[in-house]
Amino acid sequence: MISVSILGAGNVATHLFKVFSKTKTISVKQWYNRDISKISSFQNEVSITDKLSELTEADLYLIAISDDAISDISEALPFENRLVAHTSGSVSIYDLDKKNRRGVFYPLQTFSKAAELDFKNVPICIETIGKKDYPLLKSLAEAIGSDHYKVNSDQRKALHLAAVFVNNFTNQLYRIAHEITEAEGVEFDILKPLILETAKKVQNISPFLAQTGPAKRNDKKTIKRHLDQLENEEHKAIYNLMTNAIKKTHGK
Repeated sequence: MISVSILGAGNVATHLFKVFSKTKTISVKQWYNRDISKISSFQNEVSITDKLSELTEADLYLIAISDDAISDISEALPFENRLVAHTSGSVSIYDLDKKNRRGVFYPLQTFSKAAELDFKNVPICIETIGKKDYPLLKSLAEAIGSDHYKVNSDQRKALHLAAVFVNNFTNQLYRIAHEITEAEGVEFDILKPLILETAKKVQNISPFLAQTGPAKRNDKKTIKRHLDQLENEEHKAIYNLMTNAIKKTHGK
């Protein structure tokens, strides 16, 4: 049985608590958050606290908080030589205070509290400084059914940056598409099969080969018509930027 204490109450922390609680090989001993009201609804399921001094011994202390606060909270932990890991994609393992053994347990996925998530679809990127600590984090990933990958801090930062492009930026493009369809009273839902097919396609072929559309074809008349349609200058700038990037990639 792996005993875990979770620090933080955001989307990642909440999803991890829920999936850990469903397994037979992980025990969530405590859940800490500076504002205890954010985890008070779970007080009948786990021991909750807003005091770091009340944290009892566990196999792993998992910090799932905002990136900027990770270093400070790891420094404030009132114990030494225990395994402490954070869940960030962009924070170095060396940002954790060296008084404890250090690790990273980074679930590479988009998390929203209201959305159910199957951890079979959540790859876990693992990093440790001490070799003896890697098997525990590996076992933790396996217990929740996730694929796991051994990566270093530079590789993890690259993955996180790439994830911003494929998830955050793509979602903003969805939002722009929603505004465009909404302005003409047409259902955004009509685009959803295209969204799914686009994501499905890159499971089997490279994004370079999957590219289609007027920019790749250098269809100047269609591109001009689209730009004329766009009234929002920000949308027009994004369209131009993406069109030029695609044309450059495909030598048009």
